[in-house]
Amino acid sequence: MSPADPARLMRQATIASMTVALCLIGAKTGAWLLTESVSMLSSLVDSSLDFVASLVTFLAVRQALTPADADHRFGHGKAEALAGLTQAGFIAASGGGLLLNVGERLLHPQHVQQEMIGVAVSAGAIVLTLGLVAFQSYVVRRSGSIAIGADRAHYMTDIVSNLAVGAALFLSGRFDLPLIDALVAGAIAIYLLFGAWRVSLASLDVLMDRELPDVDRLRIVDIAKRHPEVQDIHDLRTRSSGLTKFIQLHIELDPVLSLMRAHEIGDQVEADIQAAFPDAEIILHVDPYGVEERRLGFA
Repeated sequence: MSPADPARLMRQATIASMTVALCLIGAKTGAWLLTESVSMLSSLVDSSLDFVASLVTFLAVRQALTPADADHRFGHGKAEALAGLTQAGFIAASGGGLLLNVGERLLHPQHVQQEMIGVAVSAGAIVLTLGLVAFQSYVVRRSGSIAIGADRAHYMTDIVSNLAVGAALFLSGRFDLPLIDALVAGAIAIYLLFGAWRVSLASLDVLMDRELPDVDRLRIVDIAKRHPEVQDIHDLRTRSSGLTKFIQLHIELDPVLSLMRAHEIGDQVEADIQAAFPDAEIILHVDPYGVEERRLGFA
């Protein structure tokens, strides 16, 4: 897979998500006006925020894929995490506003009208969203994009909320129980707030340079120590930014080796790590064996 493939897929995913969001906004607006359902209103608010979030993702992905330059030597990958944090803020605000609307509807219940129109719109939204989520999941597997992953999280909640809204509309209209409509909307609002929390945590991990998962760090150590002339390693540091992982480590070699041979071994270890993490930038430093113990006063 060439480096251009994940970038192309990421751009396609952002365009697809905005297109789906616009289609859902149009359909749900019409359904809300006809049914006067607060749960349909909640779903409309969710889709509207999905469009805003997808637009933010589109802009962030374009920025994140911009190559490194003189002012940004490590690239622009953190634009994705900033987009995720922005999305979390939008989602949290909408969830809070929706809860206020639900409270008002619980105090003053209204009967749902023409509920089958809302049920049909919810069913169509589920089918459309399932297709989008499947494509986004494929893109995340190929690229590891945080922004696309956050966008996918919105649409995964849409699947659940559309199922709930369809059921609430049917039950409210068929059995004349308007409180069901409000309670389902409240559940969706709480679900939105939970999703905002998860997205914000993932974004903060990148912005705060959280280490790569333990399984990746252990794999790096294993690859480095696999070379027969590497006697130890220390100061392994990792982080991620957009599509790029950053790996820094020191390897310890026999002190009597020539500078040329030590350099060759360093290149070999770096190539082995690069093969396992092709999207990584690696900084490898060579030390004489035991230098870390001497530095710490153990030798």
